[in-house]
Amino acid sequence: MALRRRGKLAFLRSLPAQARVLDVGCGNNSPRDAKILRPDLVYHGIDVADYNQEAADTYADSYVLTSPQTFAQAIESREGQMDAVVSSHNLEHCDDPQAVLGAMVRALRPGGRLYLAFPCEESVAFPRRRGTLNFHDDTTHQTVPAWHAVLARLAADSVEIEFQRKRYRPPVLASIGLLLEPLGWLAGRNMPGGSTWALYGFESVIWARCATMPGGAAGASPGLPASSQAHRSSPSLDHLGSSPPQE
Repeated sequence: MALRRRGKLAFLRSLPAQARVLDVGCGNNSPRDAKILRPDLVYHGIDVADYNQEAADTYADSYVLTSPQTFAQAIESREGQMDAVVSSHNLEHCDDPQAVLGAMVRALRPGGRLYLAFPCEESVAFPRRRGTLNFHDDTTHQTVPAWHAVLARLAADSVEIEFQRKRYRPPVLASIGLLLEPLGWLAGRNMPGGSTWALYGFESVIWARCATMPGGAAGASPGLPASSQAHRSSPSLDHLGSSPPQE
């Protein structure tokens, strides 16, 4: 935990008791890990398929699989219900990342919190490694989320940024990555514990909080539902998922 003070598990640990959490793209045993860390959380997971899961239904309070085409709508069906929404390396896999990001914000209650992590734009030029260091190493990646477009979308929805790093490099973990980098280079793979990611600053990380006062995406203007307000106030940001440069 101390090695990644702004990572996903640190975010979950920071939530209040019995918080309602929606984990968007909850593969790699996220339901299990979240409930072991915080058994009190009311955990809801949503994804388009089972990715490296062990008994997700046992750990999650609800676990929903939907299609890529209806992913954003399934998230938006939770409008105004969640104390926190977590999206760890999901946006880059989405057919429509703009719609998914907007749906995640609308799923939050007023004052609810958002965790985002996704590959940085610079990762398209990183070395190729097993375990993914270059954006193109993962063939399921679609588009690189554009950092400034993500921040602009959150600002348009009256979401306040608590923490942001375009290239997140936790210092102790990055130092370990530096020591292990010769081995990683020789083996052609990432070193354990996220140390290679930390060394290169592979992840963009954002912690944010939804507006608590009327007029933002989480609060409606008089006579206007919150969902309509969010749609009205958010500009079209077609470059949210910018096409990755070809190598």
